[in-house]
Amino acid sequence: MVSKKLNVCIDNSYTLAYHLYIYCLEFEREFMRDAAINLRALPEQRDLIDHAASLLGKNRSDFMLEASCDRAQAVVLDQVFFSLDSDKFQAFNIMLDAPPAGNLGLERLMAIQPPWAAKA
Repeated sequence: MVSKKLNVCIDNSYTLAYHLYIYCLEFEREFMRDAAINLRALPEQRDLIDHAASLLGKNRSDFMLEASCDRAQAVVLDQVFFSLDSDKFQAFNIMLDAPPAGNLGLERLMAIQPPWAAKA
């Protein structure tokens, strides 16, 4: 089996999830479409899945794979515990202690007066 290394500078869980998602897409295109995932379902469940897939113009496999990946990504994002070796833990703490970088877009957004706020 071919193995790739995921080299990503991870600054938060959303960045991690994004990079994992992109990595999985690239990996899927290269290797995984040959891997089988088999499961048993009730006929009613299969029919429901087929109906939903057809509404989106997808086949059952693509629909189920997309739904499973969406759920898996949500589970990964919900994790609050992660393990780091001492070097990565030190780098993580340095990032946490560093002042936030300037974000002009966020500053502009926060300067906009919301329409429901009373004008002074």
